[in-house]
Amino acid sequence: MIAPTRGLRCAGAGALLVLALAAGGCSIVPYYSQAITGELALLSAARPVSDWLADPATPTDLKQRLELARRIRTFASQELALPDNRSYTEYADLHRSSAVWNVFATPELSLELKTWCYPLFGCAAYRGYFHQQDAEAMAATLTASGLDVYVAPVPAYSTLGWLPDPLLNTFIRWPEPELARLIFHELAHQVVYVRDDTRFNESFATAVEREGVARWVAARNDPALREQFEQQRARQADLLELLQRTRQELQAVYAGAAPPAQRRDQKVVILEQLQARYRMLREQRLGGFDGLDEFFRLPWNNARLAAMAAYQDDVPAFEALLAREHGDLRRFFLEVKKLAALTPEERDARLRALAPIPGDTRIRATMRVPQPFAAHTP
Repeated sequence: MIAPTRGLRCAGAGALLVLALAAGGCSIVPYYSQAITGELALLSAARPVSDWLADPATPTDLKQRLELARRIRTFASQELALPDNRSYTEYADLHRSSAVWNVFATPELSLELKTWCYPLFGCAAYRGYFHQQDAEAMAATLTASGLDVYVAPVPAYSTLGWLPDPLLNTFIRWPEPELARLIFHELAHQVVYVRDDTRFNESFATAVEREGVARWVAARNDPALREQFEQQRARQADLLELLQRTRQELQAVYAGAAPPAQRRDQKVVILEQLQARYRMLREQRLGGFDGLDEFFRLPWNNARLAAMAAYQDDVPAFEALLAREHGDLRRFFLEVKKLAALTPEERDARLRALAPIPGDTRIRATMRVPQPFAAHTP
């Protein structure tokens, strides 16, 4: 049964490639070729979780993680009303640290993400590569043209239900709350997905993941897991507040009338302050916790801040909507689908009414993600 099914999946991906190349001409052949080759390699490496569990060669620790992922996957469908399909019922070891690498870019004095447009799939605020060296080469070209650039390692991405997305080695050993978070997030994209509205899609999926993990932890009734979850949630809140403050300060500078040279200097100062504020946060509120040090060791710029913004900006609005539906996820999903049917302007107005953001610095978008692929960038 496995081989014929895999063949059908690969044929579907190949058909997408043929259509895309026919629409776009020869100039996009190298980019689409690496994308399809990478997707087919990922699908070919995937085997049902039950096969891995039955294989004596599978390491014991991996079996334990796969068992946990299987329980999380069942919980997602039975308790969170998320799709019950083959996604995350298979596992693949890619023998690398990330599924893909996404390249983000902004102007030097702006938080507006550059977009790329693709035949059939529309426009995206990033360009994704299955090989890090290809992403770095694109980043070097963009940097040379004067843009701020960020290359983001991406542990998982969603095909939005077009293909059965597998569990991957890139995240299977994450802490339990983080593993659950990712699975719930990616499945949420299969419930509601609006073409050309990254902020709406990612904020919705983030709201679902947060509610889902809270319910998973409550159902597990494990004091140690609950403590781990609460600590992670508090740290994330502190981190988001820190990044939001930085974005607000940069937006004010970029919107000002000062000469470009002066705005560049102000930008440098603000980004240096971000690092200093993180060190202060680590000592004063995080009790010396250094788990975010690696995250802050990477350089910050407009592109990195803007890439992260879409995942959080409208989360309070979606959480307010869920609360209005008394925590009923099925009713919540129906209301979100109604929002998805509105024009972008109407959606924005409804979300702002649900939870206005003081000093709103949400990344307006032209942030568009090509269907059927939506990347998950933690």
